[in-house]
Amino acid sequence: MTGKYQRMTDPQWEVIAKYLPVQRKREINLRDVMDAIRFIVCTGIQWRNLPEYFPKWNAVYYYFQKWTADQTLFRLNAALNELDRINQGKEAKPSLLLVDSQSVKLAPMIGTDRGFDAHKKINGRKRQLLTDSEGRIWDACAHAANLYDADGASLLFDESRMELWWPRLQKFLTDQHYQGTFSVMATDLGIHFEIRGKIGDAKGFEVIPIRWVIERTISWSNFCRRLVKDYERTIQNSVSWTICSNIYRILRRV
Repeated sequence: MTGKYQRMTDPQWEVIAKYLPVQRKREINLRDVMDAIRFIVCTGIQWRNLPEYFPKWNAVYYYFQKWTADQTLFRLNAALNELDRINQGKEAKPSLLLVDSQSVKLAPMIGTDRGFDAHKKINGRKRQLLTDSEGRIWDACAHAANLYDADGASLLFDESRMELWWPRLQKFLTDQHYQGTFSVMATDLGIHFEIRGKIGDAKGFEVIPIRWVIERTISWSNFCRRLVKDYERTIQNSVSWTICSNIYRILRRV
């Protein structure tokens, strides 16, 4: 994942083209737009520094904003996750989802949705992730880092996106920080809520069965430089970059 950037191959484009509005003729090739978004999430460059061999930065930004607003990126992400699961001999939708958070620093010129995570000593934002038992990201949300996990993760119950991961879901696997608003909302929806943390009084690092998978996914985000620090003025864009990182990771396998 740290190798030289490469454009999408023809087979990869064929996989995702069916989920993008490519039917009508356009001045800008949407394949080039997707390649540009991938370049940004991988390298972390500023929009205005997008290389000239991609479409103009403001055109790429337009599509990124548009696909964030109409949730095209979320639908594409879910479709790729389903395809990858089917290729692995699994049901398309997950029955178990893992929940965990990641706190990241926020660019100094941004004041909205900012907070201080006293536990991790980070001034910025917190991402809440939903992954299946193999680490695919199904949904995410972002909020100020000082917001308690149980309250912040309740934002994942967004009716406009729940249909992408909801149908077969039977259980959430989390740690003790999600007791409260999140656990109550999950129970009200008929989803079993299980806490799996460290055994006894164990201190330091400990591999927790199944839950280690989402920790691995969080660590993989460091390979996407756009995610190492949050530069987004809106949490919607921040979440979209997280989803894009999963899209391009899964695309390597399908």
